[in-house]
Amino acid sequence: MNERLLIATLCGLGLLSTVGASLPYPMLAPLFADGNVNGLNSFLGLPPKLLLGIALMINPVGLLIGSAILGPMSDGFGRRRALLLTTAGAALGHLLTAVAMVMESYLLFLAARFFTGLLEGNGAVMRALVIERIKGPLRNHALSWLNGSFNLGWLVGPLLAGLTMAFGPALPFYIAAGALLLGAAGVLVSIPATPIQAHLQRQRWWTVVRERHALTLLRHGPLRTLFTVHLAYCCGVAALYEFFPLWLVDVGGYDARQIAIVNMGMCALMTMAALFAGHASRVEGRLRAGWYAAMAATAVLCVGFGNLWIGIAGILLFGAPHAFYNTALQTWAADEFALHGQGSVMALLSTIFCLANILMALAGAVLTLIDTRLVLVVGGLLALWASVALRRWSARSARPHLEST
Repeated sequence: MNERLLIATLCGLGLLSTVGASLPYPMLAPLFADGNVNGLNSFLGLPPKLLLGIALMINPVGLLIGSAILGPMSDGFGRRRALLLTTAGAALGHLLTAVAMVMESYLLFLAARFFTGLLEGNGAVMRALVIERIKGPLRNHALSWLNGSFNLGWLVGPLLAGLTMAFGPALPFYIAAGALLLGAAGVLVSIPATPIQAHLQRQRWWTVVRERHALTLLRHGPLRTLFTVHLAYCCGVAALYEFFPLWLVDVGGYDARQIAIVNMGMCALMTMAALFAGHASRVEGRLRAGWYAAMAATAVLCVGFGNLWIGIAGILLFGAPHAFYNTALQTWAADEFALHGQGSVMALLSTIFCLANILMALAGAVLTLIDTRLVLVVGGLLALWASVALRRWSARSARPHLEST
């Protein structure tokens, strides 16, 4: 099929998928922390900040499971089929979320966000399509543009929430559901079906899930190292993503619209950086990723230790090194571990990110009861450790080569 059409379709679908995942972030902090009692923040009489932490965690739990199984499943059962089913299902999840917001039902909200996250774990399928079907230098650029589309969703989703919440909290989710249905139609038209692998034709889907999920890759030592280092970095990212809205509420008294504007600035810079992050480089991928991680960690620590304006600067500037880190690490991993199946490798990276979101949501639910800045400081320090670990890993791998020459 036409490579440019494939890239355009996947970038559009990546944008629409992330819009739905990011919608609640500027909405939830004011709903749970502005002091007004509602059905969502008074569930069982629990502290609103604890309920917020659980609400932030539940979607990544679904993403964790979906990311672990959807990529490997698509290796055998077809990328197109996986994208169609998951995109249509996520649209249904957004409709259920809208109903939960109208009813102010905390339990239905959790169930809907979990179901949506489960099906939005299809980013690994999109990245695998790019890696398999785009050849030459265009592949790295296409992967970077796809990452940029995911990043742009983190701009559009919160912006949509901030601008439309005045018309009711359900409206943004109705819009997201309709957009995803359009995305499913685009997949149907532009991505050809792929044949099922012969050895999988007689297997049940749950057999494939059990035997081929992404975490089976951890049997291999280098992939375990990748898991540990990338998890530490992603914990820093998750700390910022999940808790800078609450930090803005605590430190600056910001409302949903103001939070959306700050998020828009961060994601705009992240998206612009992603347009250029796929350039060729002679510097080894892990080494580049390590330096980008150091810059991202510095930005997160500026939020944790700084005042309102230094923190906002850190939030905005974080987007650029994060975009370059993603492309550097993903392209290196795709080349280094290609024999394990691109769907599985990309699924492992997505699974790590989801696990980090869960861990930081749990940690934040406790740490924010003391001070919101604590979770940001912990996340920044973890990302800084990942930076050092990546550069040391790169140096250890290069040393035998240098000694042999």
